[in-house]
Amino acid sequence: MYTEIIKIIEGGLKKEPSKVIQYARKLAEKLTEDGNLQLAKGIKNVLENKGVTTLSMEQLITTAPVDSETRMNIVDIFNPSAVELDIVLPETIDRNVSDFIRTINNKDKIKSYGLPLQCTLLLYGMPGVGKTTIAKFIAAQTGLPLVTARLDTLISSLLGNTSKNIRKVFEFADSKPCILFLDEFDAIAKARDDQHEMGELKRVINSLLQNIDEFAQNNVLIAATNHPELLDKAIWRRFNNVIEVSQPGIENISKIVSLYAGELGKDLMEDKKKSDKLVQLLSQKTPSDIRTIINNALTHTIVEEKLSLTAEDLLIEIFQFEKHGSYTTDELIKYLNDNGIPQMQIAELLKISMRQIRNILKD
Repeated sequence: MYTEIIKIIEGGLKKEPSKVIQYARKLAEKLTEDGNLQLAKGIKNVLENKGVTTLSMEQLITTAPVDSETRMNIVDIFNPSAVELDIVLPETIDRNVSDFIRTINNKDKIKSYGLPLQCTLLLYGMPGVGKTTIAKFIAAQTGLPLVTARLDTLISSLLGNTSKNIRKVFEFADSKPCILFLDEFDAIAKARDDQHEMGELKRVINSLLQNIDEFAQNNVLIAATNHPELLDKAIWRRFNNVIEVSQPGIENISKIVSLYAGELGKDLMEDKKKSDKLVQLLSQKTPSDIRTIINNALTHTIVEEKLSLTAEDLLIEIFQFEKHGSYTTDELIKYLNDNGIPQMQIAELLKISMRQIRNILKD
């Protein structure tokens, strides 16, 4: 307890608000453990009312750690107050994410009952299903900045620097009210029995485990991976919440389309026959793919000065996305025809004659 008081005084004299906040939190936790709940509560109230606002986003950014070899930042910082973030999740995943958010928001209350608490969450699933978006959503719901480790600079060409960089990231996140997010986690958390990995990389895993153990006692940690099978077995034990983020079900596709289409697409899903067709075509796409398709369709709608986004516009974008932009007009005409678009409407959409469309479909 005396150590925390000395550190708080040092932080105050050196005008280091992050240090004051860090050790004031630790002091409050020790007071809680010793049964001095009233004083602990007083310290926490001061931190909640003053501490977080002391650290502006500008301070977070200017103090971000860098790789000693390249001098590049090894973290990115997401400001949750800068954007409005909505998300559509399957019911089970939504419930688990909501439970995690409530745990974060009631962290001090849970600890006041003497319960050990680790706010750690591992998200896994194929690319594009929304793992990063979930992490940002949690940040937005808790009001905490999201500090994302940049693996492109975190993993140094000088192997000894990788462990140092990991330590820098954890120390930076530990000194500030934030959520630490380790994306593409498998890049640094591979199984230590992997025969292809060198001894130094295995020591990196040990360093990572030690940092997680220390950090998770008082902070919020989220990790995400596309390859859960690559993770070291010891990594799984460090996360008391694990969520598999899967492809959205049919029942959620319409909600995702409506969310991303916004005001220009407010009538997009009104026609059941057309909406069912769109849902069917989008059912094998990830939320990231769906967003890309809709954004492209919205861009063309605005450029062409149309009043709204139509199902036909979206159908064309789905086709172009699947073909990666490499297709013939004949293929597009046949695709639209096969998906129930009348020939006259195809002619209007593509600005070609009915005779040309009939000849193509006849062939």
